[in-house]
Amino acid sequence: MILQSLVKPKSDLITVDENTDLDTALKLMEKNHFRCIPVLDATHKAFKGNIYRMHIYKHEADGGKMSDSVMTLIRNETKFVNLNSAFFKVFFTIKDLPYIAILDEFNDFYGILTHTKLMESLSQSWNVKFGSYVISVISPGERGDLEEMAHIITRYTAISSVISLDSVDRTGKTIYRRTMFTLPSKVTKERLNRIIAALERKGFKVPEVEDLKQESKETPIEEN
Repeated sequence: MILQSLVKPKSDLITVDENTDLDTALKLMEKNHFRCIPVLDATHKAFKGNIYRMHIYKHEADGGKMSDSVMTLIRNETKFVNLNSAFFKVFFTIKDLPYIAILDEFNDFYGILTHTKLMESLSQSWNVKFGSYVISVISPGERGDLEEMAHIITRYTAISSVISLDSVDRTGKTIYRRTMFTLPSKVTKERLNRIIAALERKGFKVPEVEDLKQESKETPIEEN
């Protein structure tokens, strides 16, 4: 389910309706430095799609009429999700779009979730602002592996967050599982080394460690 706090509501957006001409839409985007804007129906309730500035430029360059409706160049008509949609649907629908349209329980246009906001949310869930290290642990992906890895780590420290990624072959079969544990900010280098040694004694591989404190010095993370 999408957190409403991540969504920019319709009342805060610049939109056009399906009867708007291309010239008007282009001027709005140029004035506000937008790559694209949502297109709604005449009642300003239903989401119709997006209109992109680059498509209008091409249309004009090809001799098209700027008095044509935005519907002649509409894109992303199916690129929307509902407020109660699962996170994975949101993640795989947005892909490389600048934003994705959000519909309410009545399937009316509610607002947008921007790509930037989604990435910020993922960053926060990974606890990169408040962690010390992220350790990548390789396991066969067998039953009980995650429990055992977590048990080993929690003998030395709490776990701030955990993300699991699978590496698969061409047939879709899992080759190995990479689990990334974010450790709390108070974890020292010495304790980190003890955790790694304990994991490797049990047959787990730790091929990569990311020092979040060093990363934050080199590339400060902006506050919301």
